Amino acid sequence: MSFSQQIKQEIAARRLTRPCCARAAAYAAACFGRYFDARGVVVQTELAEAAKCIQRAYRMAGIEGSLIEKERGGGLVYEFAVKDPDEVERMLALFGHTGREANLRINPRNLACGQCVSWFVAVAFLCSGTATDPQKGYNLEFTTPRRNLARDFESLLAEHEFAPHRTLRKGASVVYVKASEQVEDLLTFMGASGASLELMNRKIYKDIRNKTNRLTNCETANMDKTAVAGAQTARAIRYLQQQDALSALPPPLQQAAALRMEHPDYSLAQLAAAAAPPVSKSGLSHRMKKLEEIARQMQQRQAGQEREQHG
Repeated sequence: MSFSQQIKQEIAARRLTRPCCARAAAYAAACFGRYFDARGVVVQTELAEAAKCIQRAYRMAGIEGSLIEKERGGGLVYEFAVKDPDEVERMLALFGHTGREANLRINPRNLACGQCVSWFVAVAFLCSGTATDPQKGYNLEFTTPRRNLARDFESLLAEHEFAPHRTLRKGASVVYVKASEQVEDLLTFMGASGASLELMNRKIYKDIRNKTNRLTNCETANMDKTAVAGAQTARAIRYLQQQDALSALPPPLQQAAALRMEHPDYSLAQLAAAAAPPVSKSGLSHRMKKLEEIARQMQQRQAGQEREQHG
């Protein structure tokens, strides 16, 4: 599975709870789908979960559409469409469009709250987004043939401080984010925190690995071991931070987390020496493992809840 597919699967597993957010999600599918005009809406994707997510959003917004499978190039394509004249009329009224616009622009009335914006961006990625494998680089982009829509979308991301850029590629507009921190934040904003954590983990490992390449083989082996252990702990700490769970932990665990994040390339012995008050290496190791275990248990509970919801 590609990194882009991993992100899309995580987004598709999100749960819609507010009618306004359902409208925003459905609206994004219309804007970034294959077409959106007086004929209706057609969205095509290679991911079944993405098509079902879009169908749920439309249904929650009060619009019924069809979902079918098509053969294309030896693989399956999933197509969601709203073509029934009555449903199309209801949809256009809901989105505040006539279906005859020469240049599609984002109607801000369809983005009623902060979560609406999150859903709009997330579903835009489901329909038109790609992300570079973190092992090769850091880049997340959205592609659309609608230039005015791309301008509006760039402005929307800029309003939320994601520092987007826009370019033309083969006649299509591409809105993209390249800085690793910006990509991490945007993934989290879209509800793909797992992919964000993986990117962070790979980046930490890559940074430390680059440093170890300048050392001897023995030192390199030792630092690789430290990098793997440190990245695993850092990933757990990032997850706890995103879940607002870190501040509720006992002070010794909070101190251990702060030490690891402040010194990602330190060994346990170095971290123990930097602690104030001092702590033994074995004691600090126990705290790091405790942080990892707490994060693992929270992730298991979250995954279980999502399976029950989508059941």
